[in-house]
Amino acid sequence: MEEKKWWKESVVYQIYPRSFMDSNGDGIGDLNGITSKLDYLKDLGVDVIWISPIYESPNDDNGYDISNYKAIMKEFGSMEDFDRLLSEAHKRNLKIVMDLVFNHSSDEHPWFVESKKSLDNPYRDYYVWKPAKDGEEPNNWRSWFSGPAWEYSKETDMYYLHIFSKKQPDLNWENDKVREELYSIIDWWCKKGVDGFRMDVINFISKVQSYPDGQKEDDQLYGDKIPYIANGPRVHEFLQEMNKQVLSKYDLITVGETTHVTTEDAKQYAGFDTHELNMVFQFEHMTLDYGKLGKWSTNRIPFIPLKKILSKWQYELEGKAWNSLYWENHDQPRIVSRLGNDSMEYRDLSAKMLGTCLLMMKGTPYIYQGQELGMTNIEFQSIEDFRDVEILNAYDEFLDNKLATAEEMMQYFNLKGRDNARTPMQWDESEHAGFTKGTPWIQVNPNYTYVNAKSQIKDSNSIYSYYKELIRFRKEMEVLVYGTYNLLEENDENLYVYTRTLGNTTLLVICNFTDKELSYAIPREYEQAKIIINNYPHRTNNSIIRPYEAVVYCKE
Repeated sequence: MEEKKWWKESVVYQIYPRSFMDSNGDGIGDLNGITSKLDYLKDLGVDVIWISPIYESPNDDNGYDISNYKAIMKEFGSMEDFDRLLSEAHKRNLKIVMDLVFNHSSDEHPWFVESKKSLDNPYRDYYVWKPAKDGEEPNNWRSWFSGPAWEYSKETDMYYLHIFSKKQPDLNWENDKVREELYSIIDWWCKKGVDGFRMDVINFISKVQSYPDGQKEDDQLYGDKIPYIANGPRVHEFLQEMNKQVLSKYDLITVGETTHVTTEDAKQYAGFDTHELNMVFQFEHMTLDYGKLGKWSTNRIPFIPLKKILSKWQYELEGKAWNSLYWENHDQPRIVSRLGNDSMEYRDLSAKMLGTCLLMMKGTPYIYQGQELGMTNIEFQSIEDFRDVEILNAYDEFLDNKLATAEEMMQYFNLKGRDNARTPMQWDESEHAGFTKGTPWIQVNPNYTYVNAKSQIKDSNSIYSYYKELIRFRKEMEVLVYGTYNLLEENDENLYVYTRTLGNTTLLVICNFTDKELSYAIPREYEQAKIIINNYPHRTNNSIIRPYEAVVYCKE
């Protein structure tokens, strides 16, 4: 059997601090708010809390633009508040994971303020600077958040690279001093006692140094930058150096956010013997519903490709590297609206089914705040209701270039926008869902009156209680952590059926992704098997799978 590690056996809960719990009535979630809810998380059964960035930041991209890596954003509290949160979490055997944003900093970080002053400034090479080409940007790359990936700076008559917002200049990892500074920041937080790191777009840190134009289709404004920024020439060298110099000196959980990776890439980033990271987030299953405008579409995730991709990651990492499992995070819409059914009739059942499908797989599961309650997408009525820089920039760009109408864009945003994940956590049925006594920074989903934690904690049939059961099984059944995965009924258009096997124990997991009652005869060897969890109260017929039913059989 493969080597046992605590991070393989853990369940991680992601908190988006701005939207989790407000302790001081300013409408913005904060660290003391998180501390006040640690018992809730302990009761749920999770082991690790990943907190999205809480560092000092001008907040252009909600904290992913950091101006001081060793200070706390004032809206979230103080370093004393953080120390108390860490201490209180550790008292409950809860671990804290910080979000590291090392591909870029804020343009208000002192390094960048210095860097832009002159060509011979000691901090000049902390960032990527290039001269104009033919009087325009150095190349034809597009920023992730619309417009060119280069911003002109009049101080030195040159451009700096920003793969994301223009207030997020890319750090130059080719510079040894930059890497030393960043590793010392990791060490500083480790000495404080944090238990691990989620590393934002970490596979973008090594760029192809010639910075060539990207290939573009005739009707496109920009070239494809991905071949030159994702999984670049020195990325593994950098991560092995980081591991050797700092990560390996502590017992940490590390996960890299890595878009545009294959399973082969992941075996290098998260291989059991490659000495880089413990695991990566891949996005292959999250981009299946993209259309000609990228994520902005009304497409649904196609079911058979979803099964094939998730299974591919299960099979190809087996025995070689570790998987992460997720449906939701701060950048993804709510899964019950995206892949399940958020109607009154089926929200509970489909949320439980999706939880079963994910948490019974092999890998470390990540639950995003409110997922355990079946929180849904919100339907905003106006562009003024949105807060996300990606949405606001896309709206202007797509309208200006006549790529979509305002009505279409609103439809796309309400389906796929990141603000769906960022509406306040729904604690109870009181005003603003118990999130704040002030005015929330972003609207609360109106369904908080019946979708909230208070009502679900007391209800043994709630989504929350069901997630508690799923998490408990992962603690009690070694097969769920270390067992192998095998997909059955690969081409079934409605059912996701798979097994997990360790020694003499096999689990059969059956999930109906539709609102239809389906005939399915379970394999004969499971007819006498014990049902360990089912999202319906009783199971009476072994040959029928009810709408959004999830059932798990255990054979020993």
